[in-house]
Amino acid sequence: MLHHNVKKAEAISFSEEVTCRHGGETLTACYQCGTCASSCPVARLDSRFNPREILKLALLGEKDEVLSGDAIWLCTSCFNCQERCPQNVEIAELIFALRNIAIEAGNSPNIYADFGGALIADGRIVAISKFVEKKREEFGLPPLKPVGVEDLNKILEATGFTKPEQKEASK
Repeated sequence: MLHHNVKKAEAISFSEEVTCRHGGETLTACYQCGTCASSCPVARLDSRFNPREILKLALLGEKDEVLSGDAIWLCTSCFNCQERCPQNVEIAELIFALRNIAIEAGNSPNIYADFGGALIADGRIVAISKFVEKKREEFGLPPLKPVGVEDLNKILEATGFTKPEQKEASK
């Protein structure tokens, strides 16, 4: 009888994992009315993104489908969905929480790896072109100084971002 009470801690469900996160607390308040999808400008333009569908999948525990897809990365955080939600579900914050979980699981868009590589190499996300340097001079702006990447690389190393990996392009 004692061994019955001393069971190994069961793994929490995906919806519980989301609701335990900052920004994910309101997930279970969603009752799938569809107001979020009807007011979403991204959903109108791209059928891959539907906030209602993302929340439904999260509630159903479809962790792999939510985190490995690209839908959560399409949200522009315009807050239309959140402002109109009759249950006050904080949808934009939920998307941020899902993105954080996805990044921790190693699922992030390739552009983040590109940004990380550029930061490590040059200290900037985008290299400064000769054209930009010339235009700055024409407008009387000072030249951009090289960025010291040593301190930045210490930060990136501490956060585990020194070796950004690109996902294999899906076909």
